[in-house]
Amino acid sequence: MGCRLMPAVVLLLLLLLPSSVEPAAGGRRQYDAIFSFGDSFTDTGNNPVVFSWYNVFDIVMRPPYGMTFFGGRPTGRNCNGRLVIDFIAQSLGLPLVPPYLSHRGSFRQGANFAVGGATTLDSSFFHAGDPPGASPFPLNSSLGVQLQWFESLKPSLCKTTQECKDFFGRSLFFVGEFGINDYHFSFGKRSMQEIRSFVPDIIRTISMAVEKLISDGATTLVVPGMIPSGCSPPILLTFADADADEYDSNTGCLKEPNKIVMLHNSLLKDALQKLRKKHPDVSIIYTDLFRHISEMVRSPEKFRFRKDILSVCCGGSGRYHYNDSVVCGDEGATICEDPSKSLYWDGVHLTEAAYHYIAKDWLSTINLSARASS
Repeated sequence: MGCRLMPAVVLLLLLLLPSSVEPAAGGRRQYDAIFSFGDSFTDTGNNPVVFSWYNVFDIVMRPPYGMTFFGGRPTGRNCNGRLVIDFIAQSLGLPLVPPYLSHRGSFRQGANFAVGGATTLDSSFFHAGDPPGASPFPLNSSLGVQLQWFESLKPSLCKTTQECKDFFGRSLFFVGEFGINDYHFSFGKRSMQEIRSFVPDIIRTISMAVEKLISDGATTLVVPGMIPSGCSPPILLTFADADADEYDSNTGCLKEPNKIVMLHNSLLKDALQKLRKKHPDVSIIYTDLFRHISEMVRSPEKFRFRKDILSVCCGGSGRYHYNDSVVCGDEGATICEDPSKSLYWDGVHLTEAAYHYIAKDWLSTINLSARASS
């Protein structure tokens, strides 16, 4: 999701915010930069540019977005505070990864190309047959487009092939969590069988992107798997008329969307394993979202979350405290008393507290991989 372009003064203040975390122990920083591709789970402020023309996306530039960490100043993040990428940058002693489309400073310490609503496949795949102007996402910010943005940035970072390989070899790359919007745009519009049929295309596109970045010099890449879509409030409402046997009785999540996600994650792991064999000197790290969110849904008390775990913190009235008519940021929306007690912030997106739990595990996985390759 996105919004209007921030005033220059506000944007400058946001970009100058301190990370508030000391560099990782051991003297020299583990990485010199972070480059990230993805969607709204990773977007740190590209949406205000991409969707500045479309008023519905103003919501993420209104309170209460940013209330938990950014002092009530919305940053373009679909969250009450920090995202996984923010926690990782802070823990590695790097600044918060600046959004490529709105940052006017240096990208020597990284760039974030992620855009809310971004798909893996080209956006034309999802809008084939739509009448002109029918789609709320006519701008293409797919994985391929984000790679083009990265390509256009490269000359400002390095001049020769060897210089690029040296620079990107000291950088950490994130490729994902691609797939969320590909499936979520399709649920309720295409049959489950048809959605299953293009899962391999999505995996192939992600794999090709990883291969491309390796050819540019990347030696450490983090590739996240998919969230359990069947536990996501917007998807639960898409299939609000589902029969009781279509839900997991232990979690209240829908079985079929989660089966498609599990297929995606399984094929992604297989593809990454093939890439590891092809590039033995490159660290390709799979990180989990499905397992973490599923565990939070099954055992909310373990994470000090509320029992009504599938309800969003900020939204309108109705089932799961979510509806399309009144969304978080709207005048009629309400917010839970303590966002740190919720898993979901405004719909599919998570709270800062949830992202924090996930980031801790990802950091452990990244650090283990770094030690294994050293």
